[in-house]
Amino acid sequence: MPWKNQGGGPWGSGPKGPWGSGPQPVGPRPPDLEDLLRRGQDRLQQIMPGGYFSGMGITLIILLIVAFWLLSGFFRVQSEELGVVLRFGKHVRTVQPGLNYHLPYPIETVLLPKALRVNTISVGMTLIEDPARRGRSIRDVPEESLMLTGDENIVDVDFTVLWRIKPDGIGDFLFNIQNPEGTVKAVSESAMREVIGRSQIQPILTGARNTIEQRVQELIQKTLDSYGAGIQITQVQMQKVDPPAQVIDAFRDVQAARANLEQLQNEAHTYANQVVPQAHGRAAKILQDAEGYKEQAVAEAKGQSARFLKVYEEYKKAPDVTRERIYLETMERVLGGADKLVYDGGPSGQGVVPYLPLPELAPKRTPATGPQSSGGNR
Repeated sequence: MPWKNQGGGPWGSGPKGPWGSGPQPVGPRPPDLEDLLRRGQDRLQQIMPGGYFSGMGITLIILLIVAFWLLSGFFRVQSEELGVVLRFGKHVRTVQPGLNYHLPYPIETVLLPKALRVNTISVGMTLIEDPARRGRSIRDVPEESLMLTGDENIVDVDFTVLWRIKPDGIGDFLFNIQNPEGTVKAVSESAMREVIGRSQIQPILTGARNTIEQRVQELIQKTLDSYGAGIQITQVQMQKVDPPAQVIDAFRDVQAARANLEQLQNEAHTYANQVVPQAHGRAAKILQDAEGYKEQAVAEAKGQSARFLKVYEEYKKAPDVTRERIYLETMERVLGGADKLVYDGGPSGQGVVPYLPLPELAPKRTPATGPQSSGGNR
């Protein structure tokens, strides 16, 4: 018998060794397992006086087994999951995240797909571990990214597809397709190749990305719906669209030339937008001046015609007087502003009259312009 189990000995009673008292444990001593088992057996014997295999004992064991079997139906659904309860393999209901219960196995079982999580699939590129950078790096996959355009050019397209399980199509997702990620990737690559194959390379490289993304998303969704996949495509994002590496420099030169062309066109449109309104303004001014001159000329012509008609009415009343008046007024207008010399050329004339400064002596008068102005001179 070991020394620690001896009730006494040459060194006295208690757990001692040949060198005195043994090490004393610090704190409370742990319970003895054999003692606990022995106490449990005693209590079971008190409950089941007839032993374990008596009628009451068997009943109690069966009840414990049934209780544990019923309790096994509790399960927890995480925040990104939905619980799909199957009864003998048939989908009967879908439960939300939280603590739930189903009939124990084998009556009902539960599947926990991550139906509330948005998944991402990359086509044309893959993430690989990079020990040198202590992280991940992107590696191009040419067999997935190189595509032929409608004008027989090659373009390198990398894109990602965001997808999730339809809330009302979780049964289709679980039972209609075997490899969801592989199916989505294959359908996405096929749809992108089809859309790129119907497009020209220039719009693909410049401003048609949004249109292409929308068309690819619609085509992927249509194909998956025809499969009954229960998958919803939320977004398609084109990450990189470039020509092949062998000709990318030439394509960049072409893009630079096109950018210069667009810049020159914009400058020309700007100059035209400045010059054309100015020309329209000048033309409008010329038209307005012409309209003004037209109205003035018409008004003057109407005034002259009205004056002539008035003179004609006077002429019909007294033709001789009116004729003489018109003659005198005309001579007054012609000779009124000219210098005059009087010369007597008759037989009694003495030649040129001595010069008299008549214009300086005579008061200056305004030439008559009508019958009313010279009526008092006669």
